[in-house]
Amino acid sequence: MKIEKADKMKGFEAGIFTILNEKKLEVERTGRKIYNFSIGTPDFKPFPHIMKTVSDACLKPENYKYSITDMEELVEAVQYRYRKRYGVDLRKDEIMSIYGSQEGMAHILQPLINPGDVVLLPNPGYPIFSMGAYLAQADQWYYPLTPDKNYLPDFKEIPEDIKKAAKVMVVSYPANPLCVTAPDSFYEELIAFAKENEVIIIHDNAYSDIVYDGKPGKSFLSFPGAKDVGVEFYSLSKSFNYTGARMSFVLGNHEIVDLFKTFRSQIDYGIFYPIQMGAIDALTGDYDQEIREQCAEYERRRDALCDGFTEIGWHIPKSQGTMFAWGPIPDQYDDSNSFVLDLIEKTGVICTPGSSFGSLGEGYVRFALVLPPEEIAEAVRAVKESGILSK
Repeated sequence: MKIEKADKMKGFEAGIFTILNEKKLEVERTGRKIYNFSIGTPDFKPFPHIMKTVSDACLKPENYKYSITDMEELVEAVQYRYRKRYGVDLRKDEIMSIYGSQEGMAHILQPLINPGDVVLLPNPGYPIFSMGAYLAQADQWYYPLTPDKNYLPDFKEIPEDIKKAAKVMVVSYPANPLCVTAPDSFYEELIAFAKENEVIIIHDNAYSDIVYDGKPGKSFLSFPGAKDVGVEFYSLSKSFNYTGARMSFVLGNHEIVDLFKTFRSQIDYGIFYPIQMGAIDALTGDYDQEIREQCAEYERRRDALCDGFTEIGWHIPKSQGTMFAWGPIPDQYDDSNSFVLDLIEKTGVICTPGSSFGSLGEGYVRFALVLPPEEIAEAVRAVKESGILSK
């Protein structure tokens, strides 16, 4: 029998991480040391007490039933964390769990839009933003994020017909892959834009605990009017290194939360109880000092990478936030894909081509800060000694 793929599968291609991994294996076979900065998985361990909470809960047979809904204690833990960390009061009907922000972003547009509705998306932006819109059969309109505008959208440059047609706008700061934060004035302008044009805002808040140079990380929901126009994704992956547990939340506008709960009730039976219990520990525990220390370590890595490459003639601007660094490819290269593959082969250093994040990412690369400063210094030396920058 001949198996024919659905038309929608034309939008799925071999992921860049698969291609990079194949190249990595090829280079490893030559004996060269690999410095892998491609995938943003934290290399820090989860806090021991959180792991013990999960472990103990896994030994209780009653915890293996369908959870169906969020534990009351989990909802209260989110309320506690947002009040303590961001000064935001959340009602219980403004909170829902999801199986990781990736899954949530892939599905949240389904109950909000009809095929052909316009969704505003960042370019460059994290790939799941556009994939979620694709799966929902939305018309995608990309707002440009460029250095001359500090990688912020210019609302005045969005055409009037697009403003009127747009149903949803996806926003994310601190921004992956761009590594910039947004000023308070931006959120105020964003909320005013949303109200004026009746556009739902979806804000991905994955990195507010990884902001550098003494600046505070904030929540979209801490700005007046935010809950009137949208929701925020909040994840335990980066702050608490709870990555594989896939524990995230959608928070904010109760109507959007209720719609999404209804949709997900058809495809999901809830988060595994031990995972919920570990999340309760994370959200209510006294871990702020450890989180600040992690941020300080990420900042040391940022300095080692950005300063190190800049000193050898490859200027990588210092990140304002996120666990990444973003910079232009060397002048002598024409495209980011060919540069990245050449870089692996000649140096063993692996980063992600900017083209993976949209057309305006071409000409750039992203580094994940997942190696200690000593290894980053080794990677810098490998690049310098290879001669690739003087090609």
